Amino acid sequence: MTMSALAEATSPVRHLAVSEFHTFEASGQRFGYMVPSAAVFAFDDCSTAVVELLKTRPHSPEEVLLALSPRFGEADVKDAVTELHRIRAIHDLAVKPAPLKIIPLRPMPIQTLVVNVTNQCNLACEYCYEYGEDKIVDTENGSQPKFMSEETARSAVDLALREAGAGKTAHITFFGGETLMNFKVLKSTVAYARTTAAAQQKDVDFSLTTNATLLQPDVIDFLANERIGVTISIDGPQDIQDKFRVFSNGKGSYDIAAPKIKALLARHKTRPIGARVTLTKQTLDVKRIYKHLFEDMGFWEVGFAPVTTAPQRDHALEAGPGYDNLLAQFRALAAEFLEASLQNKHHGFSNVRETLQEIHMGHAKAYPCGAGIGLLGVATDGEISLCHRFAGSPEHRFGSVSEGIDREKQASFLNDHHINNKTDCATCWARPICSGGCYHEAHTRYGDTAQPNLHYCDWIRGWTHTCLEIYGELAVKNPGFLRQFDGDDDEAPQPN
Repeated sequence: MTMSALAEATSPVRHLAVSEFHTFEASGQRFGYMVPSAAVFAFDDCSTAVVELLKTRPHSPEEVLLALSPRFGEADVKDAVTELHRIRAIHDLAVKPAPLKIIPLRPMPIQTLVVNVTNQCNLACEYCYEYGEDKIVDTENGSQPKFMSEETARSAVDLALREAGAGKTAHITFFGGETLMNFKVLKSTVAYARTTAAAQQKDVDFSLTTNATLLQPDVIDFLANERIGVTISIDGPQDIQDKFRVFSNGKGSYDIAAPKIKALLARHKTRPIGARVTLTKQTLDVKRIYKHLFEDMGFWEVGFAPVTTAPQRDHALEAGPGYDNLLAQFRALAAEFLEASLQNKHHGFSNVRETLQEIHMGHAKAYPCGAGIGLLGVATDGEISLCHRFAGSPEHRFGSVSEGIDREKQASFLNDHHINNKTDCATCWARPICSGGCYHEAHTRYGDTAQPNLHYCDWIRGWTHTCLEIYGELAVKNPGFLRQFDGDDDEAPQPN
């Protein structure tokens, strides 16, 4: 509605009020994060004055003009009100909001299959979600095979290629357990996928996660030659790594993994190699971990995730103090990210980069991640699950690689887990980024994947606010940095 339309209406009397958005300051300027559209808007002095006036109480358009025209001029005030109304920062109380439009869910092609080629591991990490006290599936004594067969892996490839569609790229991530314990099947599966995809005029992109202890020279050569993306699960310098990432005899894994990681980084130059860190109450030293992995070891990027565990476990972060400490450490490292980015220098703190990308692209998520939508997990027996963390769980089964995806089960899950069904999230300004949080975390903490992760709401809001401030600083001082998130591969930073 334009300013003139608002001003001309006299019956009933129109009043303008502030809508839902979150404000933040960056580079001496005020911004608004628009909820639920997830847009970022820069306020000038006039629009700021309009918002501040309407925060006190609703005003009619005439009252707004009367109050602010002496300072800014009538034309500028009208323009500010029109623009604020257009971006839905303010609204007319007399106009009933249009009902929320829910687009009917349709089956979506699966973009990524996470294939668990084994559910066994050569480490005995105490906090591991798959082998610890919070495990969902008994991978040691259960009915699933410990290693995926070549036939099942090929069926997973066939499914991924069918889902990819004509002329498209299928994405397959190999996972475990420790993925490289089934290197023979992994290697043959890649060869099969390359040949089959080429015959269909398609392509396959591969990645995997490993603890690095089994990285032999022939394995490293294979990963480099096949351009397979690699993420290393490692927790930091030796004393931190060996706290939990140990072999079954209690011996730490750092001395085994570190030289193999350096050999991989020296040989594998075709894809950026990232580190994935699990943070616990006992190993919460973010800047020290980052410095070791990024500067000393040479990882291209480092991502951090708090341990997924029940709150009573000894390694769980404490609600309140634990997450406050984590936020303070993230903010300190994020400040270094900003300083480097303003100088167009690469900084490997991937948690910031991923959130900046979501902000830049205006993601207003109805779901916390791609699990169940564009990503599914495959267990060693070929059963399809919500994601790799639920592999083998009958409760979270979505079909199998032989019979296909259970679209009815998928649609039911997505309907039940939509953000609009999470009433605790309805008034949270960070919901476009969070959308309730990780399903596996919710299952572990609350026994229900549909439950929002209320134990870290303050953490999410605090971290999102910090990333918004960084985004604003970059938008003002180095907007060219943000072009890497436009989808142009030429703008994306590359490894040396």
